[in-house]
Amino acid sequence: MKFVSAVSALALAGGLTLVGPAPARSASDDTAPVGGALLGRRGVVVDPAAKALPKTEASAFVVADADTGEVLAAKDAHGRFLPASTLKILTAVTLIPKLDKAKIIKPSAEACNVEGSAVGLTQHRIYRVHDLLRALMMVSGNDAAVALAEANGGLARTLADMNAEARRLQALDTVAKTPNGLDKPGQSSSAYDLALIARAGLANADFREYVGTKVANFPAPGGKHYEMANHNRLLGRYPGMIGVKNGWTTKALGSFVGAAKRGGHTIIVSIMRHEGSFWEEVKQLLDWGFASRGHVAAVGSLVQPVPEARPTKPVGGPPGAPPVARAATPAPAASGQNSPLLGTGALVAAAGLLGGGLWIAYGVRRRSRRRGRPLPPSP
Repeated sequence: MKFVSAVSALALAGGLTLVGPAPARSASDDTAPVGGALLGRRGVVVDPAAKALPKTEASAFVVADADTGEVLAAKDAHGRFLPASTLKILTAVTLIPKLDKAKIIKPSAEACNVEGSAVGLTQHRIYRVHDLLRALMMVSGNDAAVALAEANGGLARTLADMNAEARRLQALDTVAKTPNGLDKPGQSSSAYDLALIARAGLANADFREYVGTKVANFPAPGGKHYEMANHNRLLGRYPGMIGVKNGWTTKALGSFVGAAKRGGHTIIVSIMRHEGSFWEEVKQLLDWGFASRGHVAAVGSLVQPVPEARPTKPVGGPPGAPPVARAATPAPAASGQNSPLLGTGALVAAAGLLGGGLWIAYGVRRRSRRRGRPLPPSP
């Protein structure tokens, strides 16, 4: 499907018209919303021919097809809100590839005493990274988040890694100031970003295991353990529920991002800033997504991550050979390009012009001699 501009869409239909998914936007393009222009609107955007959307009290939401990346419906998709514990999905997506699951760590006193929801860590070297990641995603352990950050080299490094991962995913509304989502000035995310990050997480088998586990044992001192149960109330209750993460603080209010799979298709729903219980509304939005996918025009897309820079092959000799000394060449003209081909071309062109000028001068001198007039001065 081809995209039409939001202006053309509104002019043609007097409202929202049929549009296709947005092309992946470069992270350097600050002029358009990630995923498409329509996702920059604060109101509800949806194909007007679609079945009526379920009502929700959430300030923002996104319904997306995880398989195609198409955003099927949204409201204030890029509105920035406090993410609460839904930020932990970014923590998991960032740290799962970096940490050895079998590594056993001893949490600090700071990790053990963190406020809010906790799995109940003690200062004993009994916790595998695997245990902490499960606690992070199942019971929203704020203490587990800090302990994982310590295992990754400290809080500052982990936050830098999380924010770098957000930029790589093009989740540009997201700024992590804590690894657990506890409210802090400057911290933010959006319904679009939560859906985007969740989609990236679902591509990882370990992430799917952590968000989809209903009940698991957690280590305790003295070789004992206790049972923890997943906070996601839709696991085991909504058909095809894969899981992901919910969150709540008094400032952020309720937030949730979840995914379910039916008939080989996966739908993602994210909501932010909900004042009450949102579980039934999420179920209805998921139902709407499954019924609508393939039958409605998309209003945007979940973009792909920024491509990784590929190293260039060495030029001028076999690998490992010392660099060949080259004569300095003049800088290319100010055209916004910095290409070695441009520099070479400029030298060739200059040489051609110089040669042409000398040849013309030579011809003029010969004609002057024949006609007996004074020679022009040499260049």
